[in-house]
Amino acid sequence: MALQASAFPNGFVAGIHAVGWAFIVPCFWFLDRLIAVCKSTTLEQSQRLEQECYLRPLEVFFGSITFFILFLATAPLAFLGFLLWAPLQACRRPFSYHREIPSLPEKATNKGFELTGKASFVFASANLCLLPDSLARFNNLANTQRRATAIGQCIVQGISRPNIRILVDSPSSCGTLSPSSSILPTVNSPTYGATDQSSQQNPRALSSQGLRQQSDVPWEISPLFPANVDILCLEEVFDKRAARKLTNILKLEFGHILYDIGVYACQPPCRCSSFKFFNSGLFLASRFPVLEAQYHCFPNSRGEDALAAKGLLSVKVLIGKNQKQKRVVGYFNCTHLHAPEGEGEIRCIQLEMVTKWIAEFQAANKQPDEDVVFDVLCGDFNFDNCSPDDRQEQSHSVFEEYKDPCRAGPGKEKPWVTGTLLEQPTLYEEDVNTPENLQRTLESEDLRKRFIAPPVPKAAFPLVYPETDQPWIGRRIDYILYRESSISKQCRTEIEEVTFITQLAGLTDHIPVGLKLNVVMDSDSADE
Repeated sequence: MALQASAFPNGFVAGIHAVGWAFIVPCFWFLDRLIAVCKSTTLEQSQRLEQECYLRPLEVFFGSITFFILFLATAPLAFLGFLLWAPLQACRRPFSYHREIPSLPEKATNKGFELTGKASFVFASANLCLLPDSLARFNNLANTQRRATAIGQCIVQGISRPNIRILVDSPSSCGTLSPSSSILPTVNSPTYGATDQSSQQNPRALSSQGLRQQSDVPWEISPLFPANVDILCLEEVFDKRAARKLTNILKLEFGHILYDIGVYACQPPCRCSSFKFFNSGLFLASRFPVLEAQYHCFPNSRGEDALAAKGLLSVKVLIGKNQKQKRVVGYFNCTHLHAPEGEGEIRCIQLEMVTKWIAEFQAANKQPDEDVVFDVLCGDFNFDNCSPDDRQEQSHSVFEEYKDPCRAGPGKEKPWVTGTLLEQPTLYEEDVNTPENLQRTLESEDLRKRFIAPPVPKAAFPLVYPETDQPWIGRRIDYILYRESSISKQCRTEIEEVTFITQLAGLTDHIPVGLKLNVVMDSDSADE
């Protein structure tokens, strides 16, 4: 699909849409505040106890009445806005595109293949839970707009730092081998919740740049995002204002951003079988130019998940040229699967759609005069590799096509892996409320048991976890997979690093993940 800045075909349609949305926003905001005033996070509850504040019942009572009256007063205007907004969704493209001309043109290309015949690529994925504030509170998170700003600043801080690596053979913490944190850039970001941003500016372990080499895969638990991330995939960026805040911050590092991805209103258009109140929540930022992009919406969502346009985004990016001046490209795919537990059949069908749509996208956009150097699939899959309730998904054929560097086999993780889904009630406890504390917690099996979500048992069957002589890992539902069969035959891929990232402690209920791939191209066969 052609990439245009606006999601609409012309300025007139975009203007009508803006007017309709402006009519809806006040009513929507008052409803959001009506729910939010009644729902507190555990952090807010603890702060009220410390301050001995006993006015909460009055705040809830008068706040609820006020916002309810304002909601009713603006409802007629919102209905008029809806009549303008909803029909226009039939002609809306499924994403908005921001392009930023880089101050340093070399940032938008990778000259590794052209100069040396090899290059490294860094990918990262994170679920941010940037829902409207009232809904985010049901996940024990609040202040969506402030969190979006803080998250964007954290990401830029992490990826723009110098890339210093220390190899560590010991399983013990590598913090003592850390270079001075004084080389880190300083970010003046607001404090949110229990997360002290000043401590995020100087994490121990630039540390983490100490890679563990206990297995076939170099890995680390890092208090920072990997340096020089090339493509970033975010999930649950449902809030439009939060998406714009992220775009304005991340454009400093990523010249190509796709946001507000998905569809709204009746889907398929002009049919009322499924109404989408939220977009897909996907957000993609790339250093490389995006040549082609395509989005598909899952047609089989059910329950509360059917209110969002979850689906698959596939992009083709231009990397540069090889030593024989042949164009070099890569494919990147991101998704967010069905969430409710016990509905693995729906997720399996969605995975079938994902592999089918990826194959169709690559077949339609393949060119004979280019080399493909990576094919990556990532996102929040909403199933893990340890729960008995997820056995069906764990054996899906997608893992025969794409490689999961953290997986030893169906239902079995590699021993160094950590879960990526945090227990929501304990998000603000001291052991997990800063990047450094969360890093130490993930390195300790006893602490992981307290703060990482445990496996989901199958109905009517007792849960035995972990198996004898196996570590306690917890639910890893965030994935970055890669495929070798679809890249050019003269390319060889090896994993340079797998990262579990704690920099967003206190800002989301997931652990972001990173993957660094090293690709070597045989120049002797580059023209074959």
